[in-house]
Amino acid sequence: MNNDGFLPVCAEDLRSRGIDQLDFVYVIGDAYVDHPSFGPAIISRVLESRGYSVGIIAQPDWKDPESIRVLGEPRLAFLVSAGNMDSMVNHYTVSRRHRSRDSYTPGGVMGKRPDRAAIVYCNLIRQTFKHTPLIAGGIEASLRRLAHYDYWDNAMRRSLLMDCGADLISYGMGEHSIVEVADALAGGLAVSDITFVPGTCFKTKDPQAASEAVELPSWEQLQSDPKEYAKSFAVQYRNTDPFHAKRLAERYDTVWVVQNPPAKPLTTMEMDDIYALPYQRRAHPMYDSMGGVSALEEVKFSLVSCRGCFGGCSFCALTFHQGRIIQSRSHESLLEEAKLLTQEPDFKGYIHDVGGPTANFRQGACAKQTVKGACPDRQCLFPGPCPNLRADHSDYIALLRKLRSLPGVKKVFIRSGIRFDYLLADRSDAFLRELVKYHVSGQLKVAPEHVSDRVLKMMGKPQHRVYLAFTKRYYQMNRELHMDQYLVPYLMSSHPGCRMEDAVELAVYLKGLGYMPEQVQDFYPTPSTLSTCMYYTGLDPRTMEEVYVPRDPHEKAMQRALIQYRDPKNRELVEEALRFAGRTDLIGFGPDALIRPLGEGRGSGGSRPAERRKQRIASGGNRPEDHRKQGASSGGSRSGGQKKKTIRKVHKSKK
Repeated sequence: MNNDGFLPVCAEDLRSRGIDQLDFVYVIGDAYVDHPSFGPAIISRVLESRGYSVGIIAQPDWKDPESIRVLGEPRLAFLVSAGNMDSMVNHYTVSRRHRSRDSYTPGGVMGKRPDRAAIVYCNLIRQTFKHTPLIAGGIEASLRRLAHYDYWDNAMRRSLLMDCGADLISYGMGEHSIVEVADALAGGLAVSDITFVPGTCFKTKDPQAASEAVELPSWEQLQSDPKEYAKSFAVQYRNTDPFHAKRLAERYDTVWVVQNPPAKPLTTMEMDDIYALPYQRRAHPMYDSMGGVSALEEVKFSLVSCRGCFGGCSFCALTFHQGRIIQSRSHESLLEEAKLLTQEPDFKGYIHDVGGPTANFRQGACAKQTVKGACPDRQCLFPGPCPNLRADHSDYIALLRKLRSLPGVKKVFIRSGIRFDYLLADRSDAFLRELVKYHVSGQLKVAPEHVSDRVLKMMGKPQHRVYLAFTKRYYQMNRELHMDQYLVPYLMSSHPGCRMEDAVELAVYLKGLGYMPEQVQDFYPTPSTLSTCMYYTGLDPRTMEEVYVPRDPHEKAMQRALIQYRDPKNRELVEEALRFAGRTDLIGFGPDALIRPLGEGRGSGGSRPAERRKQRIASGGNRPEDHRKQGASSGGSRSGGQKKKTIRKVHKSKK
């Protein structure tokens, strides 16, 4: 087994390379995959490129302190990441049921990392190495850096810094901040004095450090009143841009957790340098006999062309993690990586994706964004495109043409999300034409999420008429090019703001199209999203107006069943939902009916009368204090960048 190209993972690796002591030991919750789609691989290679030695402890046995000792004590610091996903999202469905498979673990085996992995790993290290600097990062620490609502506890949780024993959190993408922290430690600065690095959080008992920051509601206030969390979240949301964000402070009795402003976005040259580092582009050979790491297969032949997203969807955490400013790689960088893909022995000629959070964002939303930042109090695309928006796909088109022309490349697909309102804002049809002609594999996946404008407003999505305009142009372009390709919409049930009548409206729309989704995404309240704040508080933090929140498990089940109204097992739930919404006109034999009537007394909602259930939901389902007593409905998850396939076949009878 040749491990020479990988970073050290055991004492034998250290001996073979003549390393007495590593500069950094990186403890991660995923298997060790040395590929630029995996955050720990990027951070490790960036540190290595700056002259620091790094070793990897992947998925240690958190019940055994010896598992943390295998690479010895690092000279500068331990680094910790729960992995590419929040460990709770990785482990549990929206119904809080255990998932059966972990795609970031060899063979898909579950149970190789603990719940709340960042906290567990940090505390394990701290018990063993009392004084070694400890820095937490990755998506879990990043989105839990301040007090947050936790869906699995159904309560507020403190900043991760207060529970994990780490000295610092490196939040966001981390390349700039981790290098600055590493240089400070190497220069002899104590970790307690590293309070100045953008993109980090620290804790302090010094009131002076907190006095220079915008003070958020205290932990005591957050515990006492959900409205205080809505206020806190609104301040945090307005301070996610590195150009004008303020330092924030959150008090816990005599301790403050202080968040420095975000790190500056990477330049194109910096992005190119990072993706040109010597990744092995595969999982460590120690996993070969275990079945490999399936998460790698999803991205192995894909290209990350950009970071950041100015789309501003309420249920997405990208604003808090990658930010709204688009960062792009050069054509040359992407072409070089594409050539590496063509040299892989199992490459079949197909590049699976060229994109990022949103595939067709290759430049800042406007001319000023990359030098002055994103506007703190307005969105680029919501409720409609900003007058300053630059909707131009010419650079993306040129890139795709170059990739298509590479020797050995048969087809280049686009499977990242396409923002259809941005596409419509482009006065040219050139990108839509090339998309349809060259880059769709029979089905184009898009995310309208809903059809009710009331719900879409809460989601931060464009009005339904915008999606209808896009579908019209998409199918028209297919006809012009003599193509026969479908649209596959992602849909979400039970989002804050969605009442039963909205769910019925969606079902009627699907009836008109003549198909039923195979899977439906129930809204999943994950840390640090605007929608999660709405779910917990019952308030829209942007306006502080009340928002209806479907929390009752049975109500959520009815909303979900409506989207799959043709499934026989949903029959009684659908009838109950229609009666609940006062839409018994949709029960019958006519062409507009969703379901046919059953015999007298059938389908009334089971053992509990529908009217009594309706009264209970109406009286208690929207109070923040009540939802601690409730569970959640079943459904999949699209969190952490993993979107589930929603529809297998889509009929175009009414396009």
